[in-house]
Amino acid sequence: MQIDPLYTLSGAVVGFVVGLTGVGGGSLMTPALVLLFGVHPATAVGTDLLFAAITKTAGATVHGCKRNIDWRIVGRLAAGSAPGSAITLFLMDRYGVHTAQMSRTIGVVLGVALVLTALSILLRKQLLALKLRPRPATEATRTVVTIAFGAVLGVVVSISSVGAGAMGLTVLLLLYPSAPIVRIVGADVAHAVPLTFIAGIGHWMIGSVDVSMLASLLIGSVPGVVIGAQLAPGVDERAIRIVLSVMLGIVGMRLIVA
Repeated sequence: MQIDPLYTLSGAVVGFVVGLTGVGGGSLMTPALVLLFGVHPATAVGTDLLFAAITKTAGATVHGCKRNIDWRIVGRLAAGSAPGSAITLFLMDRYGVHTAQMSRTIGVVLGVALVLTALSILLRKQLLALKLRPRPATEATRTVVTIAFGAVLGVVVSISSVGAGAMGLTVLLLLYPSAPIVRIVGADVAHAVPLTFIAGIGHWMIGSVDVSMLASLLIGSVPGVVIGAQLAPGVDERAIRIVLSVMLGIVGMRLIVA
């Protein structure tokens, strides 16, 4: 296994931004690997999924110890995302994960996911303030909608590695407006762990994970997250999120039209 210092540096930068803003690493790492390093989209997605699974485990553990996780929501999401991810990976393997057509498909889905992520980061507070919230009439309906959304996440995350963070959190806040926000955040983080592990292991089984790249990224990300988290209280989070939203939107459009 060979450690690449450029990947380590990238992991440190992405980890720093994640620690500073809380924005999901997949939204930053996957497009960086594809556009800056020329990594095949499938390999970038597969490697980033295991990268996310390992890093998110720590966050989920902290939330779990503080009892900040609504396990009911996690279970509903997983009921949809697990089969959604498995079916998606089966189809990707069947039709050729390293083909030109699959590469283009991953690029487009990744681009759309980045644009939606940018919008969810930028407009989340406005959506919640305007109370544009779907309110299922019964708990049974709410359960079905959550499972269906989990299935959508399973598909999107398995193809692009993006969506389990900002997009997932925004939709959950809309679906469960009366639940404490900290428990919604905890549920979103906790659900991302099994989803990214399932999708990441699936990508590894079909040959789209670079283990050396994964190790290089992890070496840089850990200190990056710690430093970013330490500096977070002293920065203008709103300004950084606006800049990130614009950047993600531009990168997303670049991938869509490429």
